[in-house]
Amino acid sequence: MSYEDTVVPKVKKNADGSHRHVKASDFDEISKEILITACSVYWCLIVAQAPFPDSVAAETKLAKEAWREACQLKGVDVKLTPSAVNMVSTVFLVHSWSYSFKAVETRFTRARRTQDEDASAHGFRSSNSMEVIRSNRDLAERLKIGSIFVFKDPSSKSGIYKTELLQQGINSMWFLNRSDEGVIYHKYFDPIPIKTIALVLMAIECCVDEWSQGIKEDIKFTSAGYGAVYNHHFSSLQRFDERTAPYKLLSKIRVASLIPLSATSQAHIDDVAFEDAIREYQREGKDAAVEDEVEEYEYPSSEGGDDE
Repeated sequence: MSYEDTVVPKVKKNADGSHRHVKASDFDEISKEILITACSVYWCLIVAQAPFPDSVAAETKLAKEAWREACQLKGVDVKLTPSAVNMVSTVFLVHSWSYSFKAVETRFTRARRTQDEDASAHGFRSSNSMEVIRSNRDLAERLKIGSIFVFKDPSSKSGIYKTELLQQGINSMWFLNRSDEGVIYHKYFDPIPIKTIALVLMAIECCVDEWSQGIKEDIKFTSAGYGAVYNHHFSSLQRFDERTAPYKLLSKIRVASLIPLSATSQAHIDDVAFEDAIREYQREGKDAAVEDEVEEYEYPSSEGGDDE
């Protein structure tokens, strides 16, 4: 289907005659459907390409790319006139950012919950004991020094960027089920982008920070509070990639972090299974025939006593 039209939102006025803020409901049904899909695509573009956009121009570029991708996915072509593009982009960006930050909070909560379950792996313990509180505080400080929490074994600093928390964070934020973006929009996560890995490492560090006082306290991460943390991890990943380029270590980590989960059904049954079923049926038929013969067999009578 091809749907080509100029899309100009029907801007309703307030009772006093002033213009109201444009909402998603002001779009026609086709455009509204594209807007919803575009928001999901925009979220993928944000976490894969620019977790912290540094300008409105960067945001607008991603918004337009998401709109074009949504049109392609839906098999329609909804064009925007130059006079309407700014208005639509503004509505789209506001709607998308609202969705994105809500999604970030939701996914971060998922990751935090998963990591809370494995907090004992790093040695954190929930207790009111002053000794335990002091131990948790010291542990949080040690894990922050040199970001040793990114290692599979922080104590020996071996297995850099192979911490299980990295995989768990990626799983819980984008691959928890078949309706998650990592599955539906698989191409944005194949392989896992370096910026996405940096974003998850930032979230892990936030989880460590929650134990900085010895007792776990939830921290609401923001771009102002954790933008610099994200940049630190992204820079470290880039340097790691450059120093280990001949061995392609980061490329291997990015591929290994990808969850082999497809939105399509994998319930394919090989023909061999059908042949086995036939053989089972034939064996069961033979067994049943033997049982019938046994039941019909007339055993010799024992009447008359034993022969002398």
